[in-house]
Amino acid sequence: MANKKNDFYWNNYISAADTACCAADYLLKCLREFDPERLTEVLPEMHLFEHKGDSLRHEMTEALAKSFVTPIDREDMAELCQRLDHVIDSIEEVLQAIYINNVAKITGEAIRFSELICNCTAKMKAMLTELPNFRKSEQLHKLIIDVNAAEEECDVLYLQSAYSCRKNWDGKDPLDVIAWREIYSALEECADACEDVADTVEAVIMKNS
Repeated sequence: MANKKNDFYWNNYISAADTACCAADYLLKCLREFDPERLTEVLPEMHLFEHKGDSLRHEMTEALAKSFVTPIDREDMAELCQRLDHVIDSIEEVLQAIYINNVAKITGEAIRFSELICNCTAKMKAMLTELPNFRKSEQLHKLIIDVNAAEEECDVLYLQSAYSCRKNWDGKDPLDVIAWREIYSALEECADACEDVADTVEAVIMKNS
């Protein structure tokens, strides 16, 4: 019965991760089918994912405030919730950065970066799906490593993209270089946010082993 009572917490995390996956998929779709004239239409659609993430965070916060016993340390659960919310926020901020900088055309690097973000969020969701079994799981450690490896791929692409941005855009508007560095940094933040979730999960395992 106790395990059933804990289902709310685990399902909340999985729902947040799923929302991040959906937001990442939508970002990739927007970049692949990019039309600067439609940005004012797609931004509200992306915001729906951010709103859902906020709702899940509020539900978790309310439950933690009312519960006398939680499956793991209350502060750790709250931190994991905040980290997941930040993943979703970071994905929305990529599209916002594209809009704010009045981007007319999407680079191939940005599309590839978005594909890697989808991979990061998928690995993160797999990890959180296994989290309820953290005391006995033989897979969870590998799933944490998978998230870290996905984030490292993004680090490599970030360096390549930022370097290429400066090297190949000589003679063009310097504001474009600044804009794309900002966008690439926003994309990297999405991957970093996923790694922060994995780091929090790893800390939970260490505390409860």
